[in-house]
Amino acid sequence: MTAKLLVDASYFVVAVLFILGLKAMASPVTARKGIVWAGIGMVVATLVTFFTPGMQNFGLIILAIAIGGVAAWWSGKVVKMTDMPQMVAIYNGMGGGAAAAIAALEFARGGVHGVVFTTLATLGALIGAVSFSGSCVAFAKLQGLMNKAWRLPAQNAVNIVLALVTILVGVGIVVSGDPTPTQIITFFVLSLVLGVIITLPIGGADMPVVISLFNAFTGLAVGFEGYVLGIPALIIAGIVVGAAGTLLTQLMAKAMNRPITNILFSPITGEAQAGSGPTGTMKECSAMDAASMMRYAQKVIIVPGYGMAVAGAQHKVYEMTKLLEEAGVEVKFAIHPVAGRMPGHMNVLLAEAGVPYEQIFDLEEINEEFSQADVALVIGANDVVNPVARTDKTSPIYGMPILNADKAQNVIVIKRGKGAGYSGIENALFFEENCRLCYGSAQGVVSEMIGHVKSLS
Repeated sequence: MTAKLLVDASYFVVAVLFILGLKAMASPVTARKGIVWAGIGMVVATLVTFFTPGMQNFGLIILAIAIGGVAAWWSGKVVKMTDMPQMVAIYNGMGGGAAAAIAALEFARGGVHGVVFTTLATLGALIGAVSFSGSCVAFAKLQGLMNKAWRLPAQNAVNIVLALVTILVGVGIVVSGDPTPTQIITFFVLSLVLGVIITLPIGGADMPVVISLFNAFTGLAVGFEGYVLGIPALIIAGIVVGAAGTLLTQLMAKAMNRPITNILFSPITGEAQAGSGPTGTMKECSAMDAASMMRYAQKVIIVPGYGMAVAGAQHKVYEMTKLLEEAGVEVKFAIHPVAGRMPGHMNVLLAEAGVPYEQIFDLEEINEEFSQADVALVIGANDVVNPVARTDKTSPIYGMPILNADKAQNVIVIKRGKGAGYSGIENALFFEENCRLCYGSAQGVVSEMIGHVKSLS
């Protein structure tokens, strides 16, 4: 078997492993298996690279693999579950940045020929660079390094003008066929700045959709550059990831009842509600009162949010769940598609704690059951249970499907303080007559509840 035939056959196996892995990741039950399959595919794709005819610079390749592998292994071991969204964001960006860097190198050494190849290389470079710089901004926001949404005067006009100028420079590269260093540098600088400018105004409420969108961008960029380099594994992996990311982005946008263009050009910042928030008082309750309501309830629905994640309280929440079930209480978990800071954030945390998959329900499955629940326990969630999304046409989140926690007979909210949520919008639920708030870290409050539930048994 010739080296080329071996490489091509290996790439076919890699493509199958990538597709099977991604398919398995669609379900929490098989997600771990899917990650292993995709990981094996990546290892095979990396190893077969050394057998590619004409391949050189093996020392540099091995050094790069060692540096990247050690960094990825170390960061994967030490990252907290609460920091997983920003890790996903920066890894998305690294993929896009790698695709853009490949295009930059190919342009610099004059390795791209023909209109089709030059066009795809330019598109991959543009999308990859935007994904890289935009993901870096998303990382900074999620990590708390950038605590506010920065919006320029005439932001949308700036976005459009900058995008048009970047595209025109890209067209110039395609038309010339042999771009000058000035053209290449200008194009990449504009692309990187475009990613930053687009992402800066986007607030926390829209961040899950943005992460998903940049994931799709990275996949497409990798697919385009794979075509330019003639590597089938990159083409298939990139297009599959791009397609999956695009579908996920559409689903996330639908869950917020907002078109993607609205998310990018009219982001939620909470400013529209300034001075016109809900009226009334927030009523406090103790952990003992909350535990009593749940212990003697027939049905409790738990709504987890980022507050549970940041406190690392998912294990305690499941411990309390098992105590309530032993006392004869029916307990279910309600997950909103955009709860947390990334797609599937709450599902991952609950799975880590050991919550059975059949006990976790999405919005469409469980929303009608809130009216039958004695208690809805909201742990650190905000926008996904805000009733103004149904009633206030002036609210930035009006029309977004929410979990009907306010329909429960009693609502208990575990909240760190009296401030607004990550989107900056005050939650009218907290002022409802049937709502009581337990202030404090979710970890500590739930621990107190567990002690009281035990004492009541």
